[in-house]
Amino acid sequence: MLNSNMSNMVLSLGKGQHKLQCPSTECQQRKKKNLKTLSVKVDMDGAVYYCHHCNLSGQEFYNKHRETKMTSIPKIEKKPLSINGLEWLNKRGISESTADKLGITTCTHYIQGVGNETECVMFPYTNRGQVYASKIRSITEKGFACSGSPQSFFNLDRVDTTKPLIICEGELDALSFIECGAEDVASVVSVPNGAVMKVVDEEFAKKDDSKFRFLTNAEEMLEEVEKVIIATDSDTAGQAMAEEMARRIGKHKCFKINYPKDCKDANDVILKKSTIALFDLIDLASAYPVSGLYDASQFYKNLDSLYSDGFGRGESTGFDNVDELYTIVKSQLTIVTGHPSSGKSEFIDQLMVNLAVNKGWKFAVASFENQPEIHLAKIISKYKKKPFFDGLNPRLTKEELDDGKDFIKKHFYFVHQRDGSLSSIDSLLERIRISVLRYGTNAVVIDPYNYIMRPTDEQETAFVSSLLSKIRVFAQTYDIHVWLVAHPTKMMRDSSGKVPPPMAYDISGSAHFFSKTDCGITIHRPDPANSNITEVHCWKCRYSWVCKQGQTILSYDGLTSTYKPFEPYKGIDELFDSTPDF
Repeated sequence: MLNSNMSNMVLSLGKGQHKLQCPSTECQQRKKKNLKTLSVKVDMDGAVYYCHHCNLSGQEFYNKHRETKMTSIPKIEKKPLSINGLEWLNKRGISESTADKLGITTCTHYIQGVGNETECVMFPYTNRGQVYASKIRSITEKGFACSGSPQSFFNLDRVDTTKPLIICEGELDALSFIECGAEDVASVVSVPNGAVMKVVDEEFAKKDDSKFRFLTNAEEMLEEVEKVIIATDSDTAGQAMAEEMARRIGKHKCFKINYPKDCKDANDVILKKSTIALFDLIDLASAYPVSGLYDASQFYKNLDSLYSDGFGRGESTGFDNVDELYTIVKSQLTIVTGHPSSGKSEFIDQLMVNLAVNKGWKFAVASFENQPEIHLAKIISKYKKKPFFDGLNPRLTKEELDDGKDFIKKHFYFVHQRDGSLSSIDSLLERIRISVLRYGTNAVVIDPYNYIMRPTDEQETAFVSSLLSKIRVFAQTYDIHVWLVAHPTKMMRDSSGKVPPPMAYDISGSAHFFSKTDCGITIHRPDPANSNITEVHCWKCRYSWVCKQGQTILSYDGLTSTYKPFEPYKGIDELFDSTPDF
């Protein structure tokens, strides 16, 4: 029955890559059965699928008369570890007993970098005792190949979640830690594909994000482990990978191995120093900074940069005039307020589009007052700068719509309660945490805050204080920016009949909105009859080099839902007549 259901399920999908819940009995009976561990690739012939938890795999064809074929690893004749293979490992400080522990074998295989068949060492990747892939390395020349597709950690089956976890960049480094006796105090694994090849400003190119799929596939294990020691190579790519893994796993439980200056990796240490020297590095691993608890030395790099370069600004909003007031920095919280229909959400959507286009940022969006499909339409319209809906002006073409869909899929993830129920702040942050781990989210939108469930026995002021504290700590822990939308109280019109722009203490709920945020922004339309004029006020600046108090003007185009700096600047003083003093 499973085969029939599987066939119907995977063949109903559109072409491309998909991630689904696995329907197998084993996956449905596990603790977290809702995790999407089934990878499906659909092309013109049919679908290939593989479960990273239970190893369920197979292939289904659109032609129902063709027999279903089970996928398997290409047959390679494995042999016990040969003398040549053992000598190769010995030269790298790895003993036969360590090789036996991990099931290292040899084979003869064609290596593209070598240009012919050659004797190789095989490193098996197992899941629940079953080998589903192998990494192959030539022992005569440096060359690599794969049998199957490694999708999770090397040596995953030997992980004991009650011990710390050491994550290495390569199989030889994992073997080196095991050789020095590390498994007495910790579990040891290696990432399946090494560090990415391209690093820009010590960060990964966004196209290499798929390199981190192994974290998602080991999500349950990583949640159980209380301490993670990252032991990637000391080069730029290795350190960038360490930083990104720590961010996604959670820096609060991550430590980093610091190799001697003349050693690139763990294997270098046992060859140039000793196994004892490598073992000692485990205890010397330094903690990643956690909000509120730092070793002063962890600031030295930033201190030196501050000395040489001074303060820098945050990321650009995409508007030169707004950048003069407000820039966007990870690990910070921005409160956004404004009267109803003032354009608060539209402004944030524009910032997200600008950051996605200019910086490749990814976003988790909890927009409680928007239907998801309507919100998608607004974002695509901003991205393509064309109306989504049909009207007097030319709308998006089908090709432009498809391009917009691809853009959204790469950069936006939505937290949505289908049943309309309210989320607690803890459950909301947990889903956002998963988005950081799974997708590498850089920023979050919570719009508006009052859709978050407040305990019945908690006063609003205490609730707001606790909520803002949790969000700020979360932003700092996972190095993300958070925009939180908060509605103001109903305000009276002034003598001229205008409603003044709301500031921090006009927000409904608590004065904590001023004291506990890093930045505060008001979006205001001074003349409801002229909706294309939008004021941007900055009323809270925790750090003067990030933002400053003041105001500027944007023009809003209702057809495309886009903003641009207001031109000409004639009559600006009149527009700000109702602006209160900060």
